[in-house]
Formats: sequence, C-alpha cells, structure tokens
Amino acid sequence: MRLSRSSRRAPAETIVALIDVTFFLLVFFLLVGRLDASAPFEVIPPIATSGESLPAGGMTVSMSPAADLALDGQPTERAALVAAVRGRVEAGDLERLRLNVHADAPVRDLLALVAALEETGATPVVLVVTPTPP
Repeated sequence: MRLSRSSRRAPAETIVALIDVTFFLLVFFLLVGRLDASAPFEVIPPIATSGESLPAGGMTVSMSPAADLALDGQPTERAALVAAVRGRVEAGDLERLRLNVHADAPVRDLLALVAALEETGATPVVLVVTPTPP
C-alpha cells in the first residue's frame, strides 16, 4: 500500500500586520505633522461686513478682469491714476481710497497697483467686495 504524504506548503504570508503598521504611521503623521504653514506671529484676518453703505467721499479705483483701470468711473491709465491720487494726497483732501477689483483680475496686476498707490501715501484704503449671487 502506498500512502501519499501531504505536500508541505510554506505558510501563507499575511500582510495584515504591514497594513496595520502603515495605518498607524499615517495616523501618527496626521496628528503630529503640520498641514499648512502658519505664520510665526499672530495674524488676524479682516472681518467682512455686508449690508452697510460705502462711506462717502474719497476716490474709487476700479480694475477689470483685463486689468483695465478707472478712477471714479472714468477709464484711465495707471500713471495718470497714480498722479491723480498723489495730487489729492499732497493737497490733503483725500478722505479714503476705495479699491473695487473684479474677482477675475490678475493678482499680479492688483499687487502692482496696490504698491503704486501705497507709494502715494493714500490711507485709509477700503477694499470693496461683492458677494457672489446665490
């Protein structure tokens, strides 16, 4: 009589332990790691208000999505706009400067405009925002 021996198989390797370790490491790094960069000092963001009328007086600078500029509703070039603001600042009769910038305007153009207006000494500057319609 011939008896057959059962073939010896190597035990199946389970990867359950590896999966557990991977998830533990993931949870650890999520708890310990920083998900965003934070400032090394306190930053208090501005608070938007709605339903209030814009303060009267001053000048309004508008920027279109194509970075076209207007001063008090009249299209103008950047150099003329900066000169007009500088003239009002030097005369001492600029109460405030409102910036009305379209949401699709390029940020680089907005920042360049703000830097140019900052050099004139115009303060305070009010940023006009319009909520998106529902």
